[in-house]
Amino acid sequence: MSKKLLIFPFGGNAKESLISILAINETRWEWDVVGFIDDDHSLHGKDYCGIKVLGGREQFKEHSDALVLAVPGSPSGYLRRKAIIQSLGIENSRFATISHPSVVKAPDAVVGYNTLIMPHVVVSCGVQIGDHCIILPNTVIAHDSVVGDYCCIGSNVSISGSVSIGPECYIGSGVKVREHVRIGKRTLIGLGSNVVTDIAEAVVAVGNPATVREKNSL
Repeated sequence: MSKKLLIFPFGGNAKESLISILAINETRWEWDVVGFIDDDHSLHGKDYCGIKVLGGREQFKEHSDALVLAVPGSPSGYLRRKAIIQSLGIENSRFATISHPSVVKAPDAVVGYNTLIMPHVVVSCGVQIGDHCIILPNTVIAHDSVVGDYCCIGSNVSISGSVSIGPECYIGSGVKVREHVRIGKRTLIGLGSNVVTDIAEAVVAVGNPATVREKNSL
């Protein structure tokens, strides 16, 4: 039996999540996407691939039988993801988790709720991915690594074994992380950086090797 789904907000992550959902449905019809939800009234009525922006947050009550995928987040706004998602007032049991059919996930890997995993991601043995995460295409997360809640992991990222990434981090596309490295919570790693030593919490680190350039303002 298929499940109804609302996607919030109407942005790049939401559109890309729909690609994964359509791929799932090609194999086995699992999701009936009711529509997108967005706080921006100017977007109401717009559509993507035939799926409309139905309205604002009142639609969560209007469609109380639908599950929710909430995927806000960008390099400039990743520190607000937790507050935005919590402000929706959605019970944990109502959140969906979406993995593209091409994802390779080990039998003992654990993936939390309201997490989106895009095409050709590898989630290896013993990996733990938290709640409210986004993993972009072609990323590899090697054995026994941990990705905390509310993290965004870019495309073509290579996370080696036994890495620990704290909650609310943003790991830019093309980043490589050495084994056993720890990245503190609420930290951003810039595009293409090579992380070979531990990185503190609440900082911005970039480069090869990645070094701290500034502290987060939030």
